[in-house]
Amino acid sequence: MTLTANWGYPTAIRFGAGRIQELAAACTELGMKNPLLVTDKGLASLPITASTMDVLKNAGVEAGFFGDVMPNPDDVTLEAGLKLYKENGHDGVICFGGGSALDLGKIIAFMSGQTRPVWDFEDIGDWWTRADPDGIAPIIAVPTTAGTGSEVGRAGLLTDTVNHIKKIIFHPKMLPAIVICDPELTVGMPPVITAGTGLDAFVHSFEAYSSPVYHPMSQGIALEGMRLVKDNLLRAYKDGEDIEARAHMMSAAAMGATAFQKGLGAVHALAHPLGAVYNTPHGMTNAIALPAVMRFNRPAIEERVERLAAYLNIKGGFDGFYDWIVEFSEAMEVPKSMKALGVDDKQIDLLAKMAVEDPSAGGNPIELTVEVTTKLYQEIII
Repeated sequence: MTLTANWGYPTAIRFGAGRIQELAAACTELGMKNPLLVTDKGLASLPITASTMDVLKNAGVEAGFFGDVMPNPDDVTLEAGLKLYKENGHDGVICFGGGSALDLGKIIAFMSGQTRPVWDFEDIGDWWTRADPDGIAPIIAVPTTAGTGSEVGRAGLLTDTVNHIKKIIFHPKMLPAIVICDPELTVGMPPVITAGTGLDAFVHSFEAYSSPVYHPMSQGIALEGMRLVKDNLLRAYKDGEDIEARAHMMSAAAMGATAFQKGLGAVHALAHPLGAVYNTPHGMTNAIALPAVMRFNRPAIEERVERLAAYLNIKGGFDGFYDWIVEFSEAMEVPKSMKALGVDDKQIDLLAKMAVEDPSAGGNPIELTVEVTTKLYQEIII
């Protein structure tokens, strides 16, 4: 282990029930007079979105609206959002929704003042330095799910529709300047989305915790993030009105995304190609893949997982923790196979190659090869 690393931590977060009422003040603080609110199609017509727009309007902030974001956002949708942003002279972005809306909103803000194509800023080496930092619009993030933690991230996932590959677009200034975490916004989430997003938050912390990279601060955050999911996700799943459980899950989501600065691993390396090729929901894809990846990584993480199990008060060491993961997922009706998400076994060779090339692959505690990822896909699909 090399005791040398670069660390960075999240932004200003306004956390608590009812804090959405501070959205207009946050716009004023950042100099936004004509922001564009970016959200997904599922939220676009819901009351929480209309009431949020009213918060802005009642405070004299005339915001624009872009509600065409789909799960696994792509470059075509990005171009549509950018066109609207520029045509209407917007001066900042409010990202409102789950991970897809947050990611695309951040990328719209990032690209609003760039002259190069978006793929020139993929998270490869120092490609982010190609960007003009003065061309990045200010960003406010308002999560309405408790999963991806994109509100505290400096990157966004975007699907290349030509090559059908999910790519990470990165720049330090993509980190939102202000985050509003209001658990009341998550109360209406259906159980299946509550489960998928919540398990996504858990996997973020678990993969970060399992990563061999030296980052003790992220390690501690990952531990507590997993405890919050263990104690609160099933509560939120069973009772959508449990505001305390919802609040703790919002914390866990932000903590997972903070922790994975340390790295992710095979779960995400497998999930990203599935999202790009089959458009599977990211959180549920991660949840299905987790047990197989745990079995594969066991030689490298067993001792670490034993410490984790003790912290979470789960008996039986690695085996006890593994059994708990399986039972926890079953309690929320997580499918056993990717087939339930519409995945077949016809493109495993392609998926395996994509997984090895995915940026998350490098954080796995055991090296991923095409042979390994092929076997893992066979386990989770067939």
